[in-house]
Amino acid sequence: MNAIGYQENLPISDKLSLQDIDLPIPEVSGKDILVQVKAIAVNPVDYKVRQGVKPAGDQWKILGWDATGVVKAVGEEASLFEVGDEVWYAGDLGRTGSYAEFQLVDERIVGHKPKSLSFGEAAALPLTTLTAWELLFDRMEVDKENPNKSILVIGAAGGVGSIMVQLLKQLTQLNIIGTASREITTAWLKELGANHVINHRNKLSAEFTQYGLPEPDYVVSLNATEQHIDEIVKIIKPQGKFGFIDDPKILNVMPFKRKAVSTHIELMFTRSLYQTEDMIEQHRILNETARLIDAGVLKTTMGENLGAINATNLRKAHALLETHAVKGKIVLEGF
Repeated sequence: MNAIGYQENLPISDKLSLQDIDLPIPEVSGKDILVQVKAIAVNPVDYKVRQGVKPAGDQWKILGWDATGVVKAVGEEASLFEVGDEVWYAGDLGRTGSYAEFQLVDERIVGHKPKSLSFGEAAALPLTTLTAWELLFDRMEVDKENPNKSILVIGAAGGVGSIMVQLLKQLTQLNIIGTASREITTAWLKELGANHVINHRNKLSAEFTQYGLPEPDYVVSLNATEQHIDEIVKIIKPQGKFGFIDDPKILNVMPFKRKAVSTHIELMFTRSLYQTEDMIEQHRILNETARLIDAGVLKTTMGENLGAINATNLRKAHALLETHAVKGKIVLEGF
């Protein structure tokens, strides 16, 4: 089967950083299903692993944690899907990824693809939706019903933020404050449902004062958390909740003590990495998201489709992601 992999941690400008290769089709067993991959999306985790994780010996590392496709075979313990089903998923950080024509994935972290979206449009959503949903509703346990509460989403125009704003708009009564720094991303957030958009290149406290915004009950930081942490401490409401998903080298949470702010970290791979008892929640979240999409409540966050799934296009996708200035998600479709 066609696949794209690497053996050395190289700059994305190097043609050997991601290479077209040929691998055998894996054999299915247990709770796994074998999926013929139709489309994928790229995420920051892709280039972070490419830069920092070296395969053992002469093996190839296959990245990719967003995919849509068609079930080609099911393991003897699998019961949620049948051959021919169209599916979507974000995969498992500890297993071979979706930069390949065929992929094995545990059925408990797979959902039925939205019928109203193409494979490419749907591929933009699994990882970011699971991340946003789990952070909001499983980790931070945001109050969905109270219209007097507000939430600040820092870096809201990216992949996670683009679906998080939609989830907040459609499933909660919260006042949504997003951050962006360009006209195009500001307009994007307003289109998705943000009530207010402020500029994260300025001091957040100054932006809140200028626009007369209330202290947020919840603050979500999706990138540059180290850069914003002092301002978050200033503006968050006493007894508020703070959540983040990025990887600050150092994060001093002690300034939150005076306000008794709780801190929450989200990694959507935790359930699959540790085979948690509630691992099947990701199956349920993806199915519910598909229902909401087919009902017209949520929409794809695909920003750009770069064409076929190959090394050249994936190197281009990684290079774009590394600029940290992408609107929505980058998708590739077909081998």
